[in-house]
Amino acid sequence: MMTTVLENKTMVEAGSPGLAGIIAGDTSICCVDQGKLLYRGYPIEELSEKCVFGEVAYLLLWGALPNKTQLEEFRTMIDGFHGLRPEVIDTLRKIPNDVPMMSVLRTGISMASHFDAVGGQSVEDLRKRGVWLLAVAADIVAARYRLMNGKEPVEPKRGLSHAAQILYGCHGVDPDETAVRILDLTLTLYAEHDFNASTFTNRVICSTLSDMTSSVVGAIGSLKGPLHGGANEEALALIMRFKDASEAATWVQGALARKEKVMGFGHRVYKNGDHRARILEKEMRDLAAKKGREDLVAIYDAIKDPIVNKEKPIYPNVDYPCGLTYYLMDLPPDLYTPLFACSRISGWAAHYIEQNQDNRIYRPLSRYVGEGLRSVPGISDR
Repeated sequence: MMTTVLENKTMVEAGSPGLAGIIAGDTSICCVDQGKLLYRGYPIEELSEKCVFGEVAYLLLWGALPNKTQLEEFRTMIDGFHGLRPEVIDTLRKIPNDVPMMSVLRTGISMASHFDAVGGQSVEDLRKRGVWLLAVAADIVAARYRLMNGKEPVEPKRGLSHAAQILYGCHGVDPDETAVRILDLTLTLYAEHDFNASTFTNRVICSTLSDMTSSVVGAIGSLKGPLHGGANEEALALIMRFKDASEAATWVQGALARKEKVMGFGHRVYKNGDHRARILEKEMRDLAAKKGREDLVAIYDAIKDPIVNKEKPIYPNVDYPCGLTYYLMDLPPDLYTPLFACSRISGWAAHYIEQNQDNRIYRPLSRYVGEGLRSVPGISDR
């Protein structure tokens, strides 16, 4: 015990930039480890194979996988929450066209919160509010997408899955089954990931006893950053820079020699590869073959292979295959991170509830490195 106390004291005195290695709290929602990614004990490989996103969202919010009746009740609940207030749509119209979709989503959810469809603060109310936020986020993304393309938002179509509703809201026609299946898979893969930057932001805001929507808006602000949610857009931009695999291979060798960071590679936790990337990459390759875009996969591999096969390998994270997957689904890059948010809200809401149930306000220490004690000179002496 004495060793542990001394080690902890040394860590506090030394500091930990980015809170690396610091345990900030306990959670029963998600386990992120070198050998596994678990949502409430279930491995991501099995969830992605056996469940649709609605089941995963229910698992995160209610703590158990739903039976058929519970899943139908969940679908009925989210159906009832779909449909934006006119005031929210009017706000979306007034936002300048060059504003990124993540900023629009942040503003739209904040505006929608003034018309909270749930009310109350019980655990059941908070679960329902999480479902309401999932519906609102999907509707905002779809409505803004249509407005940006000179079209009016469409009324939600009842009975669709979360993935299908997003695609229907964007395009106004019943989506293709393959697109729904792959989008649903990405929603499952993005739903939850422990105390990452946006989830920690969400929990910090919750710890002040602020409301769930404020916590989600704060999390969206964190997710906007290219080192977090925006990495899928950046990964696609990297792939699209090159006309062919040869050009990409030449560039990546130079980047490695210069020790440049390559977007879409590496992870704060995973050192032996991101479980989610392996799952999604197979779907991406199959989709590219169907679309006749093996040229893009060749560029993808020309970047990936030298990085993975070097003496100290760096593996792709989920954002690397996701950017190209969404591109092959004909989705514009400005939607990529908002789609991440349309999934992760389920995890954020689950963490809000957990934090709320056993709360202690977050108040870490800092290490002062500024000037020593000094007197304030009069203004004429400065």
